[in-house]
Amino acid sequence: MADTTDQELSIEEAEQLAKVESDGSALAALVEDLSSSSRRKRQFAARVVGLVAHREPEMLTPHIDELVDALYRPEAQTRWEVLDALCLLVPEHAKEVGGAFEGAESALFDELSSTLRLSAFRFLCLWGATDRSRAKKAWPILDEAIQCYHGDLEYRDMLGSLHEYALGKIPGEVAEELAGRIAFDAENGKGSYLKARSHEIYETLVKRFKLDAPKRRERKAVADDSDEE
Repeated sequence: MADTTDQELSIEEAEQLAKVESDGSALAALVEDLSSSSRRKRQFAARVVGLVAHREPEMLTPHIDELVDALYRPEAQTRWEVLDALCLLVPEHAKEVGGAFEGAESALFDELSSTLRLSAFRFLCLWGATDRSRAKKAWPILDEAIQCYHGDLEYRDMLGSLHEYALGKIPGEVAEELAGRIAFDAENGKGSYLKARSHEIYETLVKRFKLDAPKRRERKAVADDSDEE
């Protein structure tokens, strides 16, 4: 992943990344820029923070509180870059990044940025998968998002994160509700990918939790489902 990211670096980003990796005080200054009054500075800082997270996520652990605070900046890019960085901290620091829950929830229902919504959904899936109580906390928000964005372009990628959630430390009642939520798509999804991915998640849950024909849960009505795939 780092190699792919490096190919997309600007000269300014590459120089800042090299500086941060060689000087701890440079990272602290960069994180401080997440609170700058300049939108451009905030976005640039968030971008480099994301690059650091892909290379050496542990470097960011002293700055988790500042990253969580950055989820309340007005621009979408700062928030999605920070959420992507926090995703990489989840495996070893799920407890510490739990403070990002509210910011991620707000980002998940941002009306303007599908990229931000997708990053928030991924964070909540990864974080929720680490612990039964976290899974229960995240599930109602994820369930609402599944219904809101079903048929949207980002929903295809959301299914990948949802599969990781299904493989995580989720309680049986959540597993049954999730299985019921995607049961229709697992059988009748419009488009081969939607149907196959939903079926994979459904079968994973049924086998893991020995579910007996989970009750299908109806989605809330939406204005137009004609573009579902």
